Amino acid sequence: MAERKIAIVGAGTSGLLACKHCMEKGFAPVVLEAQSGIGGVWSKTIESTKLQTPRAFYQFSDFAWPPSVKDTFPNHKQVLEYLQSYASHFNILPKIKLDTKVLDVAYSPPSDEDLDAWDLWGGSGEPFSPYSGKWDVTVHDSRDPSAPFEGPEVFGGMVMHSMDYAAMENKAASEFSKAKPVAVVGFQKSALDLAAQVAKVNGTKYPCTLLFRTVHWTVPDYVMTYTFRCLNRFVELMIHKPNQGFFQWLSAMLLSPLIISYVSFGYSTVESFLRFLYPLKKYNTVPSHGFVQQIFSCMSAVTPPNFYDKVREGSLILKKFHNLSFCKNGLVIDKEEARPLATDIVIFATGYKTDEKLKNIFSSVYFRKCIIGSSAPFFRECIHPRIPNLAILGYADSPANLYTTETKSKWLAEFLAGKFRLPSIREMEEDVVRWEKCMKRYSGSSYKRYCASALLQIHTNDQLCKDIGCDPRRKSWFLADLFTPYGPTDYKNLAHFI
Repeated sequence: MAERKIAIVGAGTSGLLACKHCMEKGFAPVVLEAQSGIGGVWSKTIESTKLQTPRAFYQFSDFAWPPSVKDTFPNHKQVLEYLQSYASHFNILPKIKLDTKVLDVAYSPPSDEDLDAWDLWGGSGEPFSPYSGKWDVTVHDSRDPSAPFEGPEVFGGMVMHSMDYAAMENKAASEFSKAKPVAVVGFQKSALDLAAQVAKVNGTKYPCTLLFRTVHWTVPDYVMTYTFRCLNRFVELMIHKPNQGFFQWLSAMLLSPLIISYVSFGYSTVESFLRFLYPLKKYNTVPSHGFVQQIFSCMSAVTPPNFYDKVREGSLILKKFHNLSFCKNGLVIDKEEARPLATDIVIFATGYKTDEKLKNIFSSVYFRKCIIGSSAPFFRECIHPRIPNLAILGYADSPANLYTTETKSKWLAEFLAGKFRLPSIREMEEDVVRWEKCMKRYSGSSYKRYCASALLQIHTNDQLCKDIGCDPRRKSWFLADLFTPYGPTDYKNLAHFI
């Protein structure tokens, strides 16, 4: 039999995991990485960036952090070194082609009509179907940061995305922004870190202005640690699930008063604590949504150290806006303000056009419509029912990205090895719609299709384990399985079949 060729785009955590588990199944994957080093976003971050996930929940199941790393939230250098050590230990590095940028992927030969007519993924429900074609990969650059405000051509200063700022060496970044008025746009993790870093460099003489339209709750790192410790199987019993059986439905019905009390009291207490801890009202940074809704929507962020101290001393200015546009000397905020905000540098930390980037990698209009035309497109959060011979790892966000992605990569490797077949296309599409309805039920208007439910991580992994014939109960005894949090080491060995 001819050797199966597997192309993996990106050498971030998802790409490293996919490569490692494909190698374990006897495949010969090649990893195409656009940058000059591995690590994905961790290879290009600003100096102050740290993990938001506690170290114990952000590690590979079979590769522990080195004893020298003792912080609960390691810094970006420690994370990058950890990823590099993992790639070296499992001999992944020889499989990686650096500085190889992917422009698009093209599928041939079945026509769009043939694809629509299939009842099974790839025509057979198997990973390497005799009815399906092959993918041709063209290399080039496809990164697409999001800068949603038009008009920078009239601005006399520098406009950039946080990705470009993070790509600079730490010393070069400090020199670039030193002694210059800087405006940062956004209020999620990258924006907060970047603004705090610039404020630290420039002080009160050249204060950094943080501009934001929507405010999110930010918490001290110890609150994030507490949140992770609460994610156990007992809490999940209180949550209605897609595809739930009678006993799961009954437990959710009977225990729902507990989750209502837990949410109402627990998270309202957190909100009250944050209002007490930080001067949110004074600086107009009280979110309009509840903390629990933010948790469900994967938008949690740790407050940078001394963030509000910098605001109090005047090195960091917080300013909310409704409309933003450029002028020659800076930014016009909400137009009714008499004077524009004078600035030399504007940095957008507004995220990435994830769906656009994913859509544009396909040369086929049919596949582009598949990605954009569905609100919850992926079965098991990595397989599109109507795009054959292709999987996407790391698209679905969750509070603990690394270990949830690792479980999916193991599932995918077992599928590629022929251990199980996928359901019909219709069954997979019905499944993803049920998941979408479930997640919308709890996250409301903040729902994003790339967000895995924070309170159903264990249930998600249970499904993956059952698909590959592995016992989903990973703890040694009943009470531990019910009340202690699940983590990466619980899924270290998925070779123990039922």
